[in-house]
Amino acid sequence: MDRMIYVAASGVRSTLQRQEVLANNLANANTPGYRAETVAFRVAPLVGEGLPTRAFVAESTPGADFTPGVITTTGRTLDVAVQGQGFFAVQGTDGTEGYTRNGGFTVNDQGQLVTHGGQPVLGDGGPISVPPGVQLSIAADGSISAAGPGSARTVSPVGRLKLVNPAPTEIARGTDGLFRMKDGSDAPVDARVRVASGAIEGSNVNAVEAMVGMITLARQFEMQMKLMQTADAASRKGAQLLGSAG
Repeated sequence: MDRMIYVAASGVRSTLQRQEVLANNLANANTPGYRAETVAFRVAPLVGEGLPTRAFVAESTPGADFTPGVITTTGRTLDVAVQGQGFFAVQGTDGTEGYTRNGGFTVNDQGQLVTHGGQPVLGDGGPISVPPGVQLSIAADGSISAAGPGSARTVSPVGRLKLVNPAPTEIARGTDGLFRMKDGSDAPVDARVRVASGAIEGSNVNAVEAMVGMITLARQFEMQMKLMQTADAASRKGAQLLGSAG
């Protein structure tokens, strides 16, 4: 009976982990540029005397679904969406370079171009500073120009967004939601990445599929719990029979 218990307990554990992933995806269904988290499992044999045939299911490194989300036109100058594959480079709270698809930018009190979360947006030479009182425009290659006040409206370059396109296998999501290179390096600029100004990319989470998945997992959880109860009842019955036979 203990084999049945191991199977059921392993199933309960993996089901709860998958529910956590789906719940987090649902919570970010309206987060611009969010990439749905995926989960995979591997067999983890138990180590110990008398356990050569027992195994648990362990979670592998969490992954992400890099399918692009729907791009919606907003008309806001500082809303920028990556067209196709690629990422914006930003500076995380720990000072390291991270990558995001959320292109809803703004200018903070220090005159820096930042994300809505306050993370500085990086250009070719570091964080991008914006002159006061100008109107910004962002070209398809990420170049940022500023039009000064007055009738002449002199246009001058401000900088250029650092756009990168690392392979999905080379990056991993951190606890702050930003992707980073697994080897700790900074991804190189990819001149082929293009952006659309005045638009924002939505999350690629399919809320309906996620809800269906949550319902399915709830049913699996109930089945696995009943399996554990059945194994426990069978074990108790067997012990009673052995006791009466002695």
